[in-house]
Amino acid sequence: MARKAAWIAATVLVIAGLARWSFSQREQDLERENLINDVAAGRQAPPGAEVYFARVQYTSHGPGRRNFGNAAVCVPDSTIYGYRICGWAHDYPVAEQHIMQIAHEATTINTNKDAYGIVQLGSDDIYKYPWGLFSEVGEMTLDDNEVIHMREWLNRGGFGVADDFDGDSLEWFQDQMHRVFPNRNFVKLTVDNPIFHTFYDMPTLETKPPYRQRGNPEFWGLLDDHGRICFVLDYNNDLGDFWEWIDQPEYDLSASTEGLRFGLDYFIYSLTH
Repeated sequence: MARKAAWIAATVLVIAGLARWSFSQREQDLERENLINDVAAGRQAPPGAEVYFARVQYTSHGPGRRNFGNAAVCVPDSTIYGYRICGWAHDYPVAEQHIMQIAHEATTINTNKDAYGIVQLGSDDIYKYPWGLFSEVGEMTLDDNEVIHMREWLNRGGFGVADDFDGDSLEWFQDQMHRVFPNRNFVKLTVDNPIFHTFYDMPTLETKPPYRQRGNPEFWGLLDDHGRICFVLDYNNDLGDFWEWIDQPEYDLSASTEGLRFGLDYFIYSLTH
């Protein structure tokens, strides 16, 4: 009897695991489909809000691809051979929907969960957006047109967030940004920096990432000519994953809400600095 009960319990666990895998696979397929459709349609943020969020699409051929078997293609770059979503689109669109919805509810700023668009870095559309998310910048390989638009966007007051990268990707991204601003370097940020106290007072930068990284989380910044941060870097971290899964029991709740607080500080900093 005990052996039969154990067999039944094991079977239930296998079935539950398969069901969860099947649900996860359907979610990934839907995510790919939505991404492909939004890119094809040139998704722009609908009117009606005061502040919009840009998911920045950049040329993606950097060494970060090595993590996936030297993959040369990804979705939506290739809808035929791409077996994974390109790094720039990780967590899209749920991460932006959640952070914008919470930004509205927490700050009462006139924005909403749909106030986001996919913006090509080499397009003039980038100038319409005050802040943008650059995911997996270890894959970034800027072309000449993107270098020009990145420089102009930041000089006009644009604010970038580099997220979801670790290890030697920091050095790679630094090299890419040296093409944009040859005389500017990233500086390591400390907890007393104003960016961590614009809406929430963050007591520490010793954070817990959502999953294992190639090093401890650190925060870096690229400063403009006035000493203000124009690009903040979530190094050895993935805050966008916290934003994406905040409504699911995927990660520890305290770590997830901390990730949201960092995001709202960035949001307010981008509007006030």
